[in-house]
Amino acid sequence: MNPKKILVLAPHTDDGEFGCGGTINKLISEGNEVYLAAFSACQQSVLPQFPSDILITEVKAATIKLGIKPENLILFNYDVRTFNYRRQDILDDLIKLRAKIKPDMVFIPSLNDIHQDHKTIAEEGLRAFKFSTILCYEMPWNNITFTTSSFFILTEANVQAKVNALGEYKSQAHRPYANERFIRSLANTRGVQIDQEYAEAFEVLRWINN
Repeated sequence: MNPKKILVLAPHTDDGEFGCGGTINKLISEGNEVYLAAFSACQQSVLPQFPSDILITEVKAATIKLGIKPENLILFNYDVRTFNYRRQDILDDLIKLRAKIKPDMVFIPSLNDIHQDHKTIAEEGLRAFKFSTILCYEMPWNNITFTTSSFFILTEANVQAKVNALGEYKSQAHRPYANERFIRSLANTRGVQIDQEYAEAFEVLRWINN
């Protein structure tokens, strides 16, 4: 099997790790090339005890823990909670990524994600990458509905890599889902659905088998 190019679209710096961190680590361990594009470091919403650009430092450390090469991390500078006002700029950036990376598979937030930035990246991501395989990752705190139509089986090492990566986000540790217990419980729940120990679940928007 030839190595695949995979692109993860993260509205904010930690979304890719939360949504598909275990799968990212699995795909890299299997010899695939994974890129992650984050569109905002959320400087406007960082807690006052941290530097406003802390999430840039944290995403660099976190993605290395997953195995993503530093040169495969792409950071944009959109203001948090304003993506819906800048749809065309975002689409233009996505089209440039499409031309540069030519991904075989793209991971995006769910179209049913209620966060305004997540929904914008999902909708514009579908427009830009409609000729690629597209899977939507799960963020239970934002998903009113989520169809578990595809699964990636994870090993203990994949789950631990996800835990280690998210552990780099000290500025987000106050969030109720930013802890090892939740991360492992969700991976275990999705694993139980397919008679495995651990998994991550995805919605299939496009599946192109070549």
